[in-house]
Amino acid sequence: MILRHVSITDFKNIAEASIDFCDKLNCMLGDNGMGKSNLLDAIYVLSYTKSFAGTPDNMLIRRGCPWAHLHADYLRHDAEDDINVVLSPGHKSFKRGGKEYRRLSSHIGLFPAVLVSPSDMNLVSGAAEVRRRFIDMVISQVDSHYLEHLIRYNRALEQRNRMLKDSSADFLLFDTIEAGMDISSRYIIEARRCHIRRLAELHHRYYGIIAGDSETVTMDYRGPLDGTTDASIADALSRNRDRDRLLGYTAMGIHRDDVDVAVNGLPLRRTASQGQAKTFTIALRMAQYRFLVESTGLKPLLLLDDIFDKLDATRVSRIIALVASEDFGQIFITDTNRRHLDEIPGHLAADAPCRMWRVTNGTFEQLP
Repeated sequence: MILRHVSITDFKNIAEASIDFCDKLNCMLGDNGMGKSNLLDAIYVLSYTKSFAGTPDNMLIRRGCPWAHLHADYLRHDAEDDINVVLSPGHKSFKRGGKEYRRLSSHIGLFPAVLVSPSDMNLVSGAAEVRRRFIDMVISQVDSHYLEHLIRYNRALEQRNRMLKDSSADFLLFDTIEAGMDISSRYIIEARRCHIRRLAELHHRYYGIIAGDSETVTMDYRGPLDGTTDASIADALSRNRDRDRLLGYTAMGIHRDDVDVAVNGLPLRRTASQGQAKTFTIALRMAQYRFLVESTGLKPLLLLDDIFDKLDATRVSRIIALVASEDFGQIFITDTNRRHLDEIPGHLAADAPCRMWRVTNGTFEQLP
């Protein structure tokens, strides 16, 4: 998949931009706060319908402006395709080929992208919710049923929590809601076990490429029934109703799952250096990329946002060689240091195209 062109109006600090990209390497050079990451976020919104930073839609509109507009032209499965997005306070219009989506969830997975950014460090140091959100995002792109079950489960969870807070004694309704949560949970748990296992295999491979063979990394799924004797989520929810009523929320379920990550058998969040943690997250994104290629047959857009900080020269060199290989498709990379960006073309195939822009206060000037 190739992003050929993007037009941006009043998105974050970008007042107006119209950029034609090349098929391989697209470099954005500039100081911090100039708008490099905002361009990547615009591309991310076109793929995922929302900002990678979780920024509310109304905060994506440039200050003082009534709306923001994004338009993109793609080459997908050797056919031309386009996306048109208008963001305004309280409303979001998302169109593909001139037709508006009835459900935004239908768009997920059609235009895959993988973003590597400094905020990925939260995948190591953050709460379980951060890792769950990552896993849900990855699986949802390759399994539409997974996303449907996730939406159903979360709706049922909200309803159950409201009943708990209201001290409801409608046991029949509790049973009905919990039965629905159980059905969705079974699908989600099995999907997480299967896909996390494959993701862990790919992650181990890419971590070894970047860090060498002296370190061993693991990722293990921790599900809601681990350590319990309950036969199902419905059994566990029924048994815990009184406790949950006191708490005012549902204390167990797939919304509490986690992924345990370790290096050399030690918990990563407690023992890893900054370099190890950064290597872990970059390798995880490379694994996500390969996972999507194998599952969809499309090479996602690879968005690399200031990824070389806190890495030694050897790991930087290995990452550059890795992303420049033919295993990866179109790349968008930002950096404040032109030396890093100038190194990458040397690893590309001789005929691979490369373009560079200088970014200044939301404007993009193409450089030779």
